[in-house]
Amino acid sequence: MRWAREEEAGGKQEVDAPSLGRRSGNIWRKMTHWFHRNPLKATAPVSFNYYEIVTGPTASKICSDLRSSRARLLELFTDLSCNPETMKSAADAYFSLLQGFINSLDGSSQESKLRYVQNFKWTDTLQGQVPSAQQDAVFELVSMGFNVALWYTKYASRLAGKENITEEEAKEVHRSLKIAAGIFKHLKESHIPKLITPAEKGRDLEARLIDAYIVQCQAEAQEVTIARAIELKHAPGLIAALAYETANFYQKADHTLSSLEPAYSAKWRKYLLLKMCFYTAYAYCYHGQTLLASDKCGEAIRSLQEAEKLYAKAEALCKEYGETKGPGPTAKPSGHLFFRKLGSLVKNTLEKCQRENGFIYFQKIPTEAPQLELKANYGLVEPVPFEFPPTSAHWTPEALAAFDLTKRPKDDGTKAKPEEAVKPMKEPDVRPQKDTGCSVS
Repeated sequence: MRWAREEEAGGKQEVDAPSLGRRSGNIWRKMTHWFHRNPLKATAPVSFNYYEIVTGPTASKICSDLRSSRARLLELFTDLSCNPETMKSAADAYFSLLQGFINSLDGSSQESKLRYVQNFKWTDTLQGQVPSAQQDAVFELVSMGFNVALWYTKYASRLAGKENITEEEAKEVHRSLKIAAGIFKHLKESHIPKLITPAEKGRDLEARLIDAYIVQCQAEAQEVTIARAIELKHAPGLIAALAYETANFYQKADHTLSSLEPAYSAKWRKYLLLKMCFYTAYAYCYHGQTLLASDKCGEAIRSLQEAEKLYAKAEALCKEYGETKGPGPTAKPSGHLFFRKLGSLVKNTLEKCQRENGFIYFQKIPTEAPQLELKANYGLVEPVPFEFPPTSAHWTPEALAAFDLTKRPKDDGTKAKPEEAVKPMKEPDVRPQKDTGCSVS
């Protein structure tokens, strides 16, 4: 049960999902997903103009390239025509230049003399236009890297919302979510700990939020795996196990956010809770099919009744999600096809089990729902390993020497003024296409 080996960011990876075998083509016509998305981080402009300390053309060229590559990357975040290849190329161009402000050129553990030259200011995905500022190039690296990861999640949402999604597009959704998870994980483990000023509570770079983003990406990628397994009619036991593991991922992400301020985390948590209930209902539904196939019809009915109860709970959470204020899209998930399909499946499967019991089995229906002790051996998602590109070849010892910090004025004009506003990203209004039931923010 493997997707074919294929190239991904970070090298060759095996994508865990059911094998197509000979069944290719548009098996994905019915795949519909709806994902909650928080807004992109916004940033104050950075000119990289250091007239006093730049003493040569090589340093001047690096500053110019930093300015243009940063502007280009910010533009691509909201460009609907941007694809992963374009994004990776633009991100690598900027990050390779920025590395010269962070790392020494001799490969030692010493930091660059330019690390604290520039002040950077970024907003957070949950706290609106209230920005954080740090005079540290590492803060810029992790903040911009965070936005690149967010872009991959939004790109995946946009593809998943297409009508008649193709097999290759489904793979791209799956791959993009794993890449995003890998970026978030790399930032948390390798770069955020290097910040001189730790992230404030509730800010994007704090461990709780990073962990929630990682786990959400994994859960959403597994949704694609589940859809593929259902379309290819894999064993109900496998689908139930995958759904149960996915529900656990959503529960874990919600638990991670439980200690955050409800004023800005409530909407996100409603999404995670409704997806947890939704996929637990899926698990009970397909577990019921497994029980029926084993002639345990009474237990199968009880499992389907539990699925019905959880589906109703998810429906209520859908309504609450739509009424909860906070960052994220305005949507009514209970009206989306991805949600309605499960309701029909639970209803029809329960009716089938009840008919079978009335004609054949005559088994007593247990009062307690069966315990789900399901473990998926296939299809579980792991983040794609990520690394920032190496320092650009433009950073030579001569180029670095052309930055003369002794000429830096005592009254440092590079520091951002507290009252400077950060304009929010103008994200495109992407509406769901016909009959997909997907909403992308």
